Amino acid sequence: MQIPYELALGWRYTRAGRATRRNGFISFISGVSMLGIALGVAALIIVLSVMNGFQKEVRDRMLSVVSHIEIFAPQGAALPDPARTLAEARQNPNVVGAAPFVAAQALLARGEDMKGTLVRGIDPALEGAVTDLAATNEQVLNMLVPGEFRVVLGGELARSLGVRAGDVITLIAPAGQVTPAGVVPRLKQMTVAGTFDSGHYEYDSALVMLHHEDAQRIFRLEGPTGVRLKLKDLHQAREVAMELARTLSGQLLIRDWTQQNRTWFAAVQLEKRMMFIILTLIVAVAAFNLVSTLVMTVTDKRADIAILRTLGASPKSIMSIFVVQGAMVGVIGTCVGLLLGLGVAFNIDVIVPAIERALNASFLPKDIYLISKMPSEPQSSDIVPIGVISLVLSFVATLYPSWRASRVNPAEALRYE
Repeated sequence: MQIPYELALGWRYTRAGRATRRNGFISFISGVSMLGIALGVAALIIVLSVMNGFQKEVRDRMLSVVSHIEIFAPQGAALPDPARTLAEARQNPNVVGAAPFVAAQALLARGEDMKGTLVRGIDPALEGAVTDLAATNEQVLNMLVPGEFRVVLGGELARSLGVRAGDVITLIAPAGQVTPAGVVPRLKQMTVAGTFDSGHYEYDSALVMLHHEDAQRIFRLEGPTGVRLKLKDLHQAREVAMELARTLSGQLLIRDWTQQNRTWFAAVQLEKRMMFIILTLIVAVAAFNLVSTLVMTVTDKRADIAILRTLGASPKSIMSIFVVQGAMVGVIGTCVGLLLGLGVAFNIDVIVPAIERALNASFLPKDIYLISKMPSEPQSSDIVPIGVISLVLSFVATLYPSWRASRVNPAEALRYE
């Protein structure tokens, strides 16, 4: 099977013989363009993979405290029929765990120190089925016995109040008691059963957990305020929430984990989009260096083009030769960039520590950042568009010089040869 002469000539021009100084210079510019495309593609893959890794780490730590879906009654009231809501939710095939909870806000006081807190009443026997935090702190949460009014505090909250296991603190409920002397806030002394560290500062510094029956007594509720669910696939939370909205009985509100932290996820997606655009400009600059390379090649090969035209080559064939040359540079640069980027992205947990040891520095100090290791998660949804965009830009950059080559007049080109 014969290779089309356009492809053979395009590949030959890509390799750019170095018989003359001019050819050598053209080859150097072509190599620089190829290297620029490779580095741009590699940078895009590495940066987006690291951003995906950070997003996954923060999301996983967040979901160790937050359930995939929350079902709750309007205005913080108790669920009208918690048992029925639990039973109906468990009937969904995507739900793997369900547990009741009480959500409220209160003040926590220790001496003169006072902190605003998020109070979560839980059932220790069922909480492990909906959050990883409960599963990893099962021994501490099992100390939450109804009637004993014990609490488990976030590690940062406990440190800010200066308390540890066994200390007594005062929980102040927002709704007070009406007495002849006026409205008196409801106070309840609680014993600290232990602490937890989720790795997410927002919850470690504000979350208080106690038994849901104790929470119901303190906040004068007739039952749990909601139900928390864990799903087989966290990425299907929005679809499952819509299904539950159609199947659950009663006037209930449903919220999935993406809605609870919508601002944070929107900010991350915007940042990722902007980084993609900025780094794509690097690839675009490298790709359009091909324009100057091909213009110089066309000028250098005018005699060759004229001879091919006199032998019967059509303008379309001449244009194809130089399109092949530019496309080859783009394809090779893109492939090298993909290999380099994926190689670094998949081995960043080895490369970054080696660089830190060589420079005697720490990029993510443990005492400042929650994540002390550089995470990376390459995703095909990022890699495929990067490769396609790089190839398209390389192809577009070849069109004008190739068209100029097809317009070369053989008589004019051979006049001074």
